[in-house]
Amino acid sequence: MAIRIKIAQDKANLVQSLVLNNQNSQGVFATYADIMAFAAALGKNNKIRLPLNAIAKEPSPISLDVFSTRGYDFLFKLLAITETHNPDIISAYDMIAEEERVMIFEEYANGGLMKLQDQLKGAVDYSERILLILNQGKSQKSPTFSNFDLTKFL
Repeated sequence: MAIRIKIAQDKANLVQSLVLNNQNSQGVFATYADIMAFAAALGKNNKIRLPLNAIAKEPSPISLDVFSTRGYDFLFKLLAITETHNPDIISAYDMIAEEERVMIFEEYANGGLMKLQDQLKGAVDYSERILLILNQGKSQKSPTFSNFDLTKFL
């Protein structure tokens, strides 16, 4: 059975509103995977890791393969190793380690989505507000932020 990345039910509307498609010209990201990767990086940057309570049916959970083909497997490993300080967590042959990497990613993404939900309240133009969030982080001159550039997700 393929591993799938879940989205919290209380963040489902936000995630759907952030994807650019025919029904949503105000979207900022090309795919749900892009949104989740950005949110996980934002969650880590803000040290917000939240467990998922209820899981969204729509958007449905995203196959881990989608993240790998978009180059985000490195992000999963980076988050896991910085969280656990255990190099064995990045083993490609350990299913339990892979499940833990996924859980860490999902929880950081959930934390990042919570931060986005708060920051985007009342925003008309999400892209402008997200750029403000990114610029705000850059101006803080945080050493972790300068090494972890979130602008590549836009």
